Amino acid sequence: MTGCADPGSEVWYSRSDNPDRKYAHTLEVVCTDAGRVGVNTGRANALIAEALEEARLTGFGRYSEIRREAAIPGESGRFDFRLRAGAEVCWLEVKSMTLCHPGGRGAFPDAVSQRAQRHLAALRDRRRAGDRAVLIFCVQHTGIRYATAAEEIDPHYVQALRLAVDSGVEVLAFGCRIEPDEIILADPLPVRL
Repeated sequence: MTGCADPGSEVWYSRSDNPDRKYAHTLEVVCTDAGRVGVNTGRANALIAEALEEARLTGFGRYSEIRREAAIPGESGRFDFRLRAGAEVCWLEVKSMTLCHPGGRGAFPDAVSQRAQRHLAALRDRRRAGDRAVLIFCVQHTGIRYATAAEEIDPHYVQALRLAVDSGVEVLAFGCRIEPDEIILADPLPVRL
C-alpha cells in the first residue's frame, strides 16, 4: 500500500481472542501526514455490508435481499454482493481505495490488478444482460476528497473501467470516518473518470 509504510508512523490494531487465529492482532489503521488510512482491506466489504443492512447506502435502500460472495453467472468467480428487489437484480463489486495523491486525489488500483479487470468485464456482462451493475470504491483514507482511476499504475484497468462505464456500469465512491473506536462508511465522494 503506497504511502502507508513510512517508518515511525502511528498504527492502530485490533486484538482477537479467537484461539483458532494464527495471530491475535490485525493491523487496522496507519496514521500518515495525509490522513488516517484503513489498511485492513477486508474491512471494505464489511463496511459496505453494514451500510446495506442498515439501509444507509445512498441509492440502495430498495433492495430487500442482500447476498454476500455471490457467484458470477456463467463464470467461476464471485461478486462481493448480489442485491434483489423483486425481479430486479443488482451486482455489486467493492474495491478498497487507499492511494492518496496530492490535492486529495484518490486512485485505484495501487498495483496492477488483473483480478480487478476481470471484475469490470463481469460487471459489464451483467449490465448487458439487463441487471444493474455497480462498482463501489470504499475510500479508506481520510485525506482523499475524490476518486479516480490510477492510469499511471494500471492503464489496462483504466481502459476496462471506461468500457464498463460506457456499457452502463455505475461507479460510486464513499468515504470513511476513521476514529480510534470505529470505522464507519460516510458520505459519497465525487468520482472523476
